Amino acid sequence: MDSFTHPRYHRPNDGGRSSEGPVVTTGKAALVTTLREFAGAALRDVHVFTRDGHEALYLRDDVAENLEDVDVARYIDNERYGYVTRSTYEGLHYATYEFTVRGFESFYQVRTFLGEADRLGVLISIDRAAGGVDFAALQDRLADVLDTHGLETLLPPAE
Repeated sequence: MDSFTHPRYHRPNDGGRSSEGPVVTTGKAALVTTLREFAGAALRDVHVFTRDGHEALYLRDDVAENLEDVDVARYIDNERYGYVTRSTYEGLHYATYEFTVRGFESFYQVRTFLGEADRLGVLISIDRAAGGVDFAALQDRLADVLDTHGLETLLPPAE
């Protein structure tokens, strides 16, 4: 099965709703498309979250298999600490916080927040590559999706 059409997750032409998956908006489709254009086949997964909801927009098949026994909701709860740490970073540094990168053995994981008052968290993982990843360029592309489509089209449903 094509990893972009995993039945539980985002499919771009499914009439707005995947079976068992997220409600697909033009903003969410644009977010996944932008990330696929940026990372290509190295894109592993894409999740969006707020303080009270989360949604997986994309999971590559091999990643989906690896996450079958993982409590993803608990993992996303941990990422919500970013709402607190971002505020701390803003107070400690003279520059504006944009994103956090974690390096794992075979992939990078990036967490960022978009929108006024950091309403939307975005969690992305990308396979490691020889040349690395330009995370600032990635952040710029995410900001472009937000500017073009608006925050409301990217928000997950409340839990």
